[in-house]
This record gives sequence, C-alpha cells and structure tokens, in this order.
Amino acid sequence: MAPAALQAMDISSLRAVLAELRNELLPSRFEKVQQPEPNTLQLGLRTLKGLAWIEFSWRADCPRLVRIPPPSRFGAGSTLAQQIQHGLRQMALIELKQNGFERVVEFGLAHRPGEPIRRTLVLEIMGRHSNLLLLDHQRQVITLGRQVRSHHSRVRPIGTGDIYVAPPPMQGMEANSKESLNHWRERLCLVPIKLRKALQQCYQGISPALAMQLADNDAQKASSLLELSVLEITDKQWQLLYQRWSQWLMCLEKDRFKLAFDGPSPYRVWDCDISTSSSQQSEISLTLGSYYRKHLDCQALNQLAQDLQKRLGQWRQREQQALGEQQYRLNETSKSNSLQQQADSMLCLPSPSKDLINQAQKLYRKAQKFRRSVPMLKERLEHHQQRLQLIQGSEMFLEDLLAANWEEQGERLIRLKELQQELDELLISQSSKRQKRNRRNQQPPKPLELTTPGGLLIQVGRNHRQNDWISLHQARPGDIWFHAQECPGSHVVLKASTGLAEEADLQLAADLAAHFSRAKGNHRVPVIMVPTSKLQRIPGAGPGTVRYREGSVYWAEPERGRKQLSA
Repeated sequence: MAPAALQAMDISSLRAVLAELRNELLPSRFEKVQQPEPNTLQLGLRTLKGLAWIEFSWRADCPRLVRIPPPSRFGAGSTLAQQIQHGLRQMALIELKQNGFERVVEFGLAHRPGEPIRRTLVLEIMGRHSNLLLLDHQRQVITLGRQVRSHHSRVRPIGTGDIYVAPPPMQGMEANSKESLNHWRERLCLVPIKLRKALQQCYQGISPALAMQLADNDAQKASSLLELSVLEITDKQWQLLYQRWSQWLMCLEKDRFKLAFDGPSPYRVWDCDISTSSSQQSEISLTLGSYYRKHLDCQALNQLAQDLQKRLGQWRQREQQALGEQQYRLNETSKSNSLQQQADSMLCLPSPSKDLINQAQKLYRKAQKFRRSVPMLKERLEHHQQRLQLIQGSEMFLEDLLAANWEEQGERLIRLKELQQELDELLISQSSKRQKRNRRNQQPPKPLELTTPGGLLIQVGRNHRQNDWISLHQARPGDIWFHAQECPGSHVVLKASTGLAEEADLQLAADLAAHFSRAKGNHRVPVIMVPTSKLQRIPGAGPGTVRYREGSVYWAEPERGRKQLSA
C-alpha cells in the first residue's frame, strides 16, 4: 500500500521535469488528447523515438506535469479534449517556457519548426488556483479547464474569449546563488519568526517539502530546525543550511537533477550532498508520473471502498428491516384458523343477531385475506433473502479486493469500479429500458485468469457478473467448477475441456476457490467440485447464483492459493 502522504509538485520538481521534456519532446508533433478525469488531460506527442504521453493536471490537491506510460483509451470524447484536438491538429511542439520561480508553463505550438507560434497551451500549477488554458496567436483564450468568474476571483477572472493575463507575481525575491552567507542570513533574520516561515516569506519557490529538504536529511531534525526562531539558530547550523541552499540553487541553474525517495520528504529531485558530482538522471518525469498515479489510485481506492462499505451497510440494514416486516406479516397469517373458528362459533349460536353475522363475515374475510397473502409473503421473503445473499457476496468481493496486495492498485481500482457499477444495477431499481441500455454498453467481463502446472487455464470470478459469465456462459463440456462449501465466495472454473486435468491442477483450483471465499481465514476449507454441465441457474435469483447436482468435496488450503497468487 502506498504511503498516505502526497508531496505536491513544487518549482524544483517542475524544473526537473521540464529539463527532461525539452530534451525528449522538442520538437514533436501533436497527435492525440484525452481527458480521463475532470481535471486531468493526457497528450500524445510523436517524436523520432515514438509516441510519448504527458499528463497535465489542474486538480486542486495534486496539480502536476509528468510523463506517463501509454494510457488506456478513455475520455477522448470530452468537450475539452475535442476542442484541444481541433485546435492543435497537425501542429508541432517547438517551445517549452517557464520563467524564474513561477509555476506557469507555456507549450508553444506552430505548424512547423521555425514558424511563428500559433497556439499556446498554458498550465498553471498553483494549488487550488491551478488551471489549463489554450490560447491563439493573439493570446486570446480559446478554451480552458476551469472558468474563473468574477465571484470566484476579483483579482483575475478569466473565461473563453478573454485576453490571457499572467497570474499575479509571487511574493518574496528570487533566490540567487551569488548572494553571500551574511546577506542571506541577514535577510532571513529581519523579523524574529520561525525559520520555516522566514524561508517561505523571503524567497520564492520554497515549498514545505523543499524547506524540509534544505533543513536536514533526517525528518525529525529538519522539523525541529524549521520550528526554531531565526534568532535561536547557531552559526554552525546557518553554515550547513547555506551549503544545502547553495547546492539546491546550483542544481536548478545547471539543470542537474537526481531523483531520490529518501530524506524528510517523500521525494527529492536535487542532490543535497555537496561532495558528490551528480549527473543528470533520466526518466525523472516518468518516475514522478508513476509516483503520483500510485498515490492517487490509492486515495481513489480507499475513498471508493469506504463509499461501497457504507452503501452496502445501508442496503443490508434496509433489506433486514424489510425481511423482518415480511416475516412478521407471515407470522400474523397463522391467526387465520383461529379467526375462522371464532367466526364459526358465532354462527353456531341458536339465534345469532345481525351484528354477530356481520362480525363473523368480517372475520371470514380477514382469515381468507391472510390465507391468500401467504404465497405472496413467501415470495417477498425469498426476494429479500436473495438480496441479502447478494449483499453478503458483494461484501466478500470488496474484502477480497482490499486485501489483494498481490494485484496492482490500478487493476484493483478498475475491479472496484466494476463492482460499484454492478451493485448500482442490481440493487437500485431501474427501468427495463435503462437496464437493457446498460447491458448493451457493458464490456465483456474480464475475470482473473491463471495457468496451472499442467498448462490449463483457471478463471476466477471477482464479482457476481464474472461468476455468472465463467460458470454459465463460457463454460464448456469437460470444465470443472469449484466453490467453497456453504460460504460466500468466487466461482472458480478449471478449463479441463482443453486438456486432461492432473491432481496438481485440481488442487490449485480448489485452493483458489478457498482463498477467494469468506472462509479464507481457516486452515482447511471444504470445496465443492462439480462438472459445469451439472450447474443450473436458479430462476429469479441474481447473477452468479447456481445450484448443482452430483458434486464432490475437495479439501483445500487458502494459504496455498495466496502463495500461488503472490508468486
């Protein structure tokens, strides 16, 4: 699991990425663009070495500019992506510009290298004020990621059709390597405040992470030093701090960066050891892209899992309440015989009055109503029980996804979104037209697939639809179905129709069925083994609910299945 802390992209990491991109992307031809998330854009640029992808994000908590591996095709039809695709078509990236310590990057594009710039893509990495803008040759806004109205900002409202105005200049002065130790120290000591605040107020580009990196390699020592007043710092501490300050500035001026994941902050792009002669390290931008994607996927995974857990708990509570109400009503129907006997006793009197006759008729009707409602109540009870089984199975799938450390976070996030979509369709009442439309738009399920020691394929369902798909739709005569006995879990199908299944193949399939079940905490688990031809769908039940004939019990060990997955 990735660490919880996420370091924001500051001027140091931005300059390191730009130094790489200038060498790799200038010049390059624009080809593709897509918007996978509301505040993220991905551009494909054709270079002599192939297609390179860069990611722009103006997301408030994580604005960034990084290189990424070739992404999945998703979001090419968004309005912003279409506007940028149309505006940059057949153009070449010829300029990457960033001034001083400002976190504003301009991508200049022209029809050919050497010609005047016709389009400019501007990325502003400024926390919650981050934005992306496409400008024409007159610096007029064609489109932008976030419209800034006058009620959002009085300083700099900007929208489509406006002339682009640069953000207000940063406070403080630009850091200069020619500044002497005494002058630098005097500037920081003008006001008796903490060192952390003095660095950020006096100089531009000093982020919280950079302040920690400048203070010390040890997180605890760095934090203690930054909390000291500038008047409490000793001469030796000032000298060491100035050495690291000079080393940082030298790395910026010479574009000599080195990525490291040690020290007081999650990562650092400059070499704080003044004795080493660090050379330019390649693939910093690609590594940072993987770093941010890993953390963002982890955040999205945790947030989506919490949302699903909350919703499943609410659904289970509602179904249990509805089940209790229907059970109470069914128990009330047992009074029908006593009501009828009571009515019979009234009519058996020697001379019943008219009121007694009417009262007896009411009791007869009530008893008859009770008897008529029994089949309907039993049907409702079965319906709520099936939905509770569906919820219990979904809770098991969710627990399995959260515990699947052997699987990459990106894949786990995809599986979690599939489970969320499936629950929305199965547990939220929708019109039949909408359900049919959703089924048409669905991609074929992609269950987990492994190869046995004998070379046979094993399919493992990770949600209800995958269970249904591998057990009833894709199963062929000769395939073998496995499932933990009397326990919610995944369906496992051994594709023995393609070859002879050996004992090791059967054991692996059974171990996987035990591992992907609610009983995976046990040492040994009984697993039902049935030919898929003996499976039957239960009419009216949810997807993945089957019954079987002629099954046999196979003892399995979940721990063996976990080790096979990790391997």
